[in-house]
Amino acid sequence: MTKKSIALIALIIGAMVIPFIIQNEYWLHILTLSFIWSIAVYGLNILAGYTGYLSLAHAGFFAIGAYALGLLTVKVGLNYWVALILACIITSGIGFLIGLIALRTREHFFAIYTLCVGYVIYLVIDKWDSLTGGVRGLIGIPAPSNIGPISFQSATSQYYLILFFLLATVLVMYRIVHSLTGRTFIAIRNSEELAQTIGISTMKNKLTVFVLSTFFAGLAGALYASFIRFIGPDIGYTAIIFDLLTYLLVGGIGTLAGPVVGTILIVSVSQSLQFLQDYRMLIFGPMLTLIIIFYPRGIVGMVSEWKMKWFNKKKKTPAEKWKSTYSDSKDVREDKVKEG
Repeated sequence: MTKKSIALIALIIGAMVIPFIIQNEYWLHILTLSFIWSIAVYGLNILAGYTGYLSLAHAGFFAIGAYALGLLTVKVGLNYWVALILACIITSGIGFLIGLIALRTREHFFAIYTLCVGYVIYLVIDKWDSLTGGVRGLIGIPAPSNIGPISFQSATSQYYLILFFLLATVLVMYRIVHSLTGRTFIAIRNSEELAQTIGISTMKNKLTVFVLSTFFAGLAGALYASFIRFIGPDIGYTAIIFDLLTYLLVGGIGTLAGPVVGTILIVSVSQSLQFLQDYRMLIFGPMLTLIIIFYPRGIVGMVSEWKMKWFNKKKKTPAEKWKSTYSDSKDVREDKVKEG
């Protein structure tokens, strides 16, 4: 068993014992919310981090998933698990239709177009009173229904349910990234023109990853609706997408661990700094700027870079180390001669 596998198992075991360590239900609630947002950020990461297309409509798809589950359970009266599946399918279907048009644009045109789409989704939710409830929102969304003897009414049981979906999301992302499909996405990110010349169907692959991204956004939105039990149009507002981007950039865009690391870190620090209210951005703003300047791949990318440097340094043979030391001392002597 590799060190990476041991570390991963240790992290999973640590996540499973957290409810026994944290007796404060408030922090358990915050951690569960972090897991939900992490699933949404993973959807954003597979598109922006591995394909190079930044979608600013992600908050809108998150809201579609939440409202789809809310309407199907509250107004239609469907079973929760059936409604959850349908909510993900509905979100992916709408994502497919929007992607057919959006993916004909590139770079900042794509970002601007998806930003407009996200805002339109917010307006539809906000103004369609007869369906969504408008500014009043939807109340009375049920918690996940029982699976045999297993109930999801307590905060601890919902924590484990969301943790299960997060681990499933990470596993799916890992399998995709380390497959031929994942390498195809990275090839499109590196050079779409070159990918086309070697026979990759870029439109087909971009549409696939866009729909996959919306699927995870819809899943996160549906889980959020059943966890909070009340939703309003604000969950689809454009400000939400910039929160998701912050989580992704701090954690590490284009990395597997980045979404969960950035989300848990920012949400936890944000809650700890509640007493500062609006002045919290005085901390987050400079921190985000410094990370983007010095470590564009975020905290996870920074740690990977340090590990690589340490590994390369450790891997050097005694002769290479002596040569490096001799070269450094020679440079110092030359500098002194020049100064003299």
